[in-house]
Amino acid sequence: MGTLTITYDGDQHCTATDPAKNRSVAMDCPYTGKGEELSPGDLLQAALAGCMLIAMGPTAAREGVDLRDVTVSVVVDSAPPPRIAYRAITVRVRMPPGLTDLQRRKLQRAAESCPIKNSFRETITMRVDFDYPD
Repeated sequence: MGTLTITYDGDQHCTATDPAKNRSVAMDCPYTGKGEELSPGDLLQAALAGCMLIAMGPTAAREGVDLRDVTVSVVVDSAPPPRIAYRAITVRVRMPPGLTDLQRRKLQRAAESCPIKNSFRETITMRVDFDYPD
């Protein structure tokens, strides 16, 4: 992994940049900023969901499963300001139809291997539900 550079832009805005990829993402504070950009907490939720989806990718490819319409929603329960802290995270993965029990187990195991998911402290309750339409 490369090094990200985060710059404070003023008025509760920051920009995170990956110089090697020439990519950046703007952030602002949902409480005191303008709410125009994703918050750092939003990006953490996106990182968790994206990591779980990406972790399923190689297994899905080997199993011939198309993940293109799979969605992940992340709901966070956190303590209120001024001492905001995550207390619980609920992840819901909406899977495609037609998977065998073995494919389901393999894909769930792959998603559970996400290093971001496995980096949360034990004091944070983490629940992951997989929804199958059939």
